[in-house]
Amino acid sequence: MIDFFDLSSGHFYIAIILSFLNAMLMCFEGYKFMQIIQLNGYHLTGYFGWLKNTREKYFGRIIMLVLLSVLAMVVTNVIFRIFAKPLQYYLSYLGLLFYFLFSGIFLKVLYNSPKKVPLKMTTRMTRSMAVFFVLCIGLTFALIMLSSMFTQMIRYSAIAFMPLLLPLLAPLSHIIMKPFEKAIRKKYVKKAKKKLNNYPNLIKIGITGSFGKTTIKNSLFTILSEKYSVCKTPQNFNTPMGITKTILENLSLTHQVFIAEMGARKNGEIDELCQIVEPRFAIVGTIGQQHMQTFGSFENVKRTKAELAKYVEQNGFCTFNADNTASNEIYLMHSGDKACVSISNKDCDVYASHIKTTQSGTEFVLHSGGEKVLCSTKLLGLHNLSNILLCVPIAQRLNLSLEEISIGISKIVPVEHRLQLINAPNDVIILDDTYNASIDGSKWALEVLKMFDGNKKIVITPGLVELGSLERLANYEFGERISKVADEVIIVNKTNELAIKQGLIDGKFNEARIHCVENNKIAQELLKTIIKKGDVILWENDLPDNYT
Repeated sequence: MIDFFDLSSGHFYIAIILSFLNAMLMCFEGYKFMQIIQLNGYHLTGYFGWLKNTREKYFGRIIMLVLLSVLAMVVTNVIFRIFAKPLQYYLSYLGLLFYFLFSGIFLKVLYNSPKKVPLKMTTRMTRSMAVFFVLCIGLTFALIMLSSMFTQMIRYSAIAFMPLLLPLLAPLSHIIMKPFEKAIRKKYVKKAKKKLNNYPNLIKIGITGSFGKTTIKNSLFTILSEKYSVCKTPQNFNTPMGITKTILENLSLTHQVFIAEMGARKNGEIDELCQIVEPRFAIVGTIGQQHMQTFGSFENVKRTKAELAKYVEQNGFCTFNADNTASNEIYLMHSGDKACVSISNKDCDVYASHIKTTQSGTEFVLHSGGEKVLCSTKLLGLHNLSNILLCVPIAQRLNLSLEEISIGISKIVPVEHRLQLINAPNDVIILDDTYNASIDGSKWALEVLKMFDGNKKIVITPGLVELGSLERLANYEFGERISKVADEVIIVNKTNELAIKQGLIDGKFNEARIHCVENNKIAQELLKTIIKKGDVILWENDLPDNYT
């Protein structure tokens, strides 16, 4: 045992240096845990769900790192105690080299793993990481101090146990910062609302739904741009801070229209967004069983999406998708100014006829108020036609003619990774639908794939996720539907492998044509061996990083 606080010994200063070094190392090792928290919108319920389901994948690696490091340090301490007794206290620090070496190997494996959405060092994440860093410094210093009281054989090896605390330190840093983040968010939201109040003539439009929101937003943006200067939330910026950031950084005095995509994972979140934007116009798109793990029930999903319609009920106008049961139910209960659209129902305010879907897009006749116009779009699938129709009543309320709307429709371009058609070499066609997937969305994707007659059809998918108790059945039925369309199937990841495979087999699919692989990289290598000229590939969904 040594006098740890004997400043003349040097141990105290070495401990401080090691504490900073280890805290830096822990920040890198904590990457995955911080990433998962961010992917779940900083909601810790989803994070702890991932911890529960990740099983041995990350915990196993951390435990191996700790065991190897501790063993190497203990052995090193024993050797120096026997052969270098005069310098044993200082030479025992050399055992830490093994800890840093094994940590380096751990980090190499971690950072070489493919990531769909890497950790983004936003200002919020930077603040949380700073708290995480301070926590790691304090805990490392405490461990070194306590370990100095142990026998020479295990002294300082306690520092190697720090990685075991990563799963708890990551959420703890966010919990500590939560009151501050709430105050910061309130400040920026207030600033954004003040800016919106300075634009009294700005036309504000909110868009919600379980899927298709981004396509609706981009379609409406393109159509309204025929007559107005339009600002929209970029990409999938559909959270309070995403919308606030857009208002503060992108919205200018030259804009006449502001379109806000509104997403939610639990009750009350759409209403919160409405309090920021205060939309006068709204679109309630297709509502389905999405994010069931966080919503808890489909009734909660419908209730949350209806918050947008309720907000504009008194003084605004709302458009609904009559072809979707949930959206139509909200339409029927809505007492305010409203319109419904359909791809076939002539009793709706806006509908389509003479629909011709091809491998390059969709042609149709648009009907509204007794008028009609021929339209064409590059978007694939009838679901995207529904998304386009939802924009028409809003455009008409803003005084666009059907001819102007038709021109706008012709200019709409597919959103990346949302059933995007890509022409690859050797006449190979890729239908990239990897952004996300839902029960309805997967049906639509297979309908589009079915149009490619005479071509070998290959489906690559990890299946459908975030469906709670419905997940196994949904993936079994997904497998059955695939069996009616595809010629070859590659199932990625083990998450839904058994359910999809059983659905395929029960659908009389050739079992020899079912390939199960661990990740997308292996899937791509396998694809090279089975693909031929003229084949069509549907890449349906790409698992979020909390499943990989």
